[in-house]
Amino acid sequence: MPLLEETALPTEHPPTVPVVIIGNGPSGICLSYLLSGYKPYLDTATVHPNPILYRKLQETKHLPITEQDLEYLSEGLEGRSRNPVAVLFDTLLHPNADFGYEFPPVLQWRRDKQQHIPHLVLGRATPGGAWHAMEGSMLTISLGIWMELPGVNYRDLTNGKRRDVTSDRATPEEISSYYRNYVKLKGLQKNFIDNTYVTSVQKLCRGHEGEGLENGHADQGDGGVGDGGNEGFEGNGVENVNSGGGGALWEVRGYQQVQNDTHVPFSLFAENVILATGASDSPVRLGIEGEDLPFVFHSISDLGLAVSRRKLDVNSDPVLIVGAGLSAADAVLCACSSNVRVLHVFRKSVDDPDLIFKQLPKTLYPEYHKVYNMMCSQAYTSVAPSSAPNRPQAVSIASSVCAKMCPKPQLAAGNVAGNTSVGLFPDYTSFPEHCVVSFQSDKKCLLQGNNSLKAFKISMALVLIGTNPNLFFIKGQGQYLGQDPTRPISCKQNPIDIHPYTYECTNEPGLFAMGPLVGDNFVRFLKGGALGIASCLLKRLKNKGKLISNGGSNFI
Repeated sequence: MPLLEETALPTEHPPTVPVVIIGNGPSGICLSYLLSGYKPYLDTATVHPNPILYRKLQETKHLPITEQDLEYLSEGLEGRSRNPVAVLFDTLLHPNADFGYEFPPVLQWRRDKQQHIPHLVLGRATPGGAWHAMEGSMLTISLGIWMELPGVNYRDLTNGKRRDVTSDRATPEEISSYYRNYVKLKGLQKNFIDNTYVTSVQKLCRGHEGEGLENGHADQGDGGVGDGGNEGFEGNGVENVNSGGGGALWEVRGYQQVQNDTHVPFSLFAENVILATGASDSPVRLGIEGEDLPFVFHSISDLGLAVSRRKLDVNSDPVLIVGAGLSAADAVLCACSSNVRVLHVFRKSVDDPDLIFKQLPKTLYPEYHKVYNMMCSQAYTSVAPSSAPNRPQAVSIASSVCAKMCPKPQLAAGNVAGNTSVGLFPDYTSFPEHCVVSFQSDKKCLLQGNNSLKAFKISMALVLIGTNPNLFFIKGQGQYLGQDPTRPISCKQNPIDIHPYTYECTNEPGLFAMGPLVGDNFVRFLKGGALGIASCLLKRLKNKGKLISNGGSNFI
């Protein structure tokens, strides 16, 4: 990422906006929708299958959900998220979805422009976030209807495509197109500033009017932008507003990439900042010797690029794929479909109950169960033992592994989707309970098994063992915000610690987090963060008399 170059200081305060959302993926889009005056009410023409929840909803059916007691509504609900509001919103949008039903939502949406909260959504590309960068031919793990956002039916925008038994899943291309169109259909474009990179978010203490900024920031400095640097933001309706009074402000700084790769720096103040950056910024690394060699990659897109440029084919040395998750499985499928030989290394046993494949229905996810069957049935078995124990077993080229040590399986072994036999790939070998010890400059990798070391010649390596968020723009990379402040933020092991019903960071008032940062890795549940945050901000700003009654023309 290019560094922000700040060559001049502003002559007056940067603009102030009540809410800045960092990230324009589905989390940021959904929150923008709720902050733009769209309010969810109980649809009295529907009946929720949960009688207790339905009775609670009827008690205050004249009020939007955002003005009700979310803790009361969430009580007793169970679902696949640790966050109660995420489970609540999901069951209102997709009642009994976990039982295989497709009941209609029990919500209807009404727009009240007097309940608009001025906000900006800053994203590195067009609305849709990381979905634009995903491999377009794959299918989402979630059903297409679970990827949709409130108020716009997913199937309406995709012409109701139905492929086969997996037809309710979608391609990333379809999803990214849906999110772009959603922003247009709901008239949210004025809230979004694309191609924007945030480089700094820091809290400033604001004293009484006229006293300027505390925390070492004077009235005339440290804004980080020269004259005209905020033109792109002014054009979105943001004005210079110095509301005075006590409280804290956040200074958000960065740059916008415009034509000819020009970087225009910006600086603005926000009363509330929402972190909606997702989890795909930084790939998890093995931390071993040779991981920085040029043939070692951490993204499946690099495999697709090598295949498309014909750097890999049936005669190439195998590709080493490290990991036992869905990204690794996608890489296996990509390589095998291109007749590229594969060595697949993962730490877990094939019988490990935590493997994601054991949680996916076979009929809906046949391609992943195909990979899992290969992981089980095409595992590496040692040939002649080495003359010395613990000495690396040299294999000149890994074709001998794929072709000789892994004979072509019978079709019966590929019966993973009902009564349909799915052929496996003979040029694939799995290495359960193995880890990579090192990569060498001659494109050899050293693998550690339970009782031996093995060396193989490869063409390239893909390390796909997960991703972590990159919060470099916050002090300490945001580590102090985690449930365990002594460890880095991790969406699975150490998510940001939030209030369960408002999504406000426990250790930082005025800073909110949603989506994968708080453990909601599926679009289906990250929408709950939008509900919790919007509900909190609506009540908070209403109490302060700061709601924009004219639809937000003062800012947006």
